[in-house]
Amino acid sequence: MRRVLVTGSAGFIGFHLAKLLLAEGFRVHGYDGMSDYYDVNLKRKRHAMLLQNPNFSADEALLEDNETLDRVFDSFAPEVIVHLAGQAGVRYSLENPRAYIDANIVGTFNVMEAARRLQVQHLMMASTSSVYGANTEMPYRETDKADTQMTIYAATKKANEAMGHSYAHLWGLPTTMFRFFTVYGPWGRPDMALFKFVDAILEGRPIDIYNNGEMYRDFTYVGDLVRGIRLLIDAVPERPESAEEIAPGDSLSPVAPFRIVNIGNSDKVRLLDFVDAIEECLGRPAIRNYMPMQKGDVPATWADAALLHRLTGYRPQTDVREGIARFVDWFREYYEK
Repeated sequence: MRRVLVTGSAGFIGFHLAKLLLAEGFRVHGYDGMSDYYDVNLKRKRHAMLLQNPNFSADEALLEDNETLDRVFDSFAPEVIVHLAGQAGVRYSLENPRAYIDANIVGTFNVMEAARRLQVQHLMMASTSSVYGANTEMPYRETDKADTQMTIYAATKKANEAMGHSYAHLWGLPTTMFRFFTVYGPWGRPDMALFKFVDAILEGRPIDIYNNGEMYRDFTYVGDLVRGIRLLIDAVPERPESAEEIAPGDSLSPVAPFRIVNIGNSDKVRLLDFVDAIEECLGRPAIRNYMPMQKGDVPATWADAALLHRLTGYRPQTDVREGIARFVDWFREYYEK
């Protein structure tokens, strides 16, 4: 039975990934700091569901707690590490940037050191579409230059990519970074747009729509996202003999077993159309509070996911209306609304 250690296992994406891996017969150990960035009860409910499976176990500690992290990782001895934990949220990074340095830089370094020491078969780490920053040519490709990050959150994730590449090169550590594009779905985070919009509309409160709704996002359903991660577990990068071996469009490093992969729906959705779909699903209109663009935000994201398809044969494809309906069903049941 293959052993996978998932950091952030009580988080939105980590929970769904652990659930999928358990269903496929993996042994999964979770590591989560249970930070109070959002409702800890939601995180505990996710872990409680996972713990019903005898092949799941977990520890609660921060990434920055290196002593505990080393003890847990050494004890479980994973073959694969999927590092999803970290401080999330573009807007919160304007208020509390130090949290991002502590969790995303120091914490990720601790995970990489453990992976190096344990010589894991595959280290997989979460990045974000936010690293593309001020890039305007779309769809975004993994081989595009990405040096214009616009928030400290995005900057820490770009730093993680650079750190990961250096470890892959120095220690021959097979590493895949995946860039997520606006993930949504059941058990989502309360700070995310869909969660906030649905809650506010049901309560009769106004919703803030930035840039007057003229924003575009590549909304990616969480079930599609974790399926992509699961399939990438087996797409272990290998250091090429020469740069000439690398296929066009492949982000494989010429000097390391390291690759960056977009996981997105490859479809731009206008924010106003997203709100329309939520209203239609809920059967009631939103009270719309149109706002200017928020500092650090970008007007559009759009993934080129051709590399994911080439490596795994898989394309995320859940229609945004279908995904919204699944979220609303979960939200109404969970909060009895």
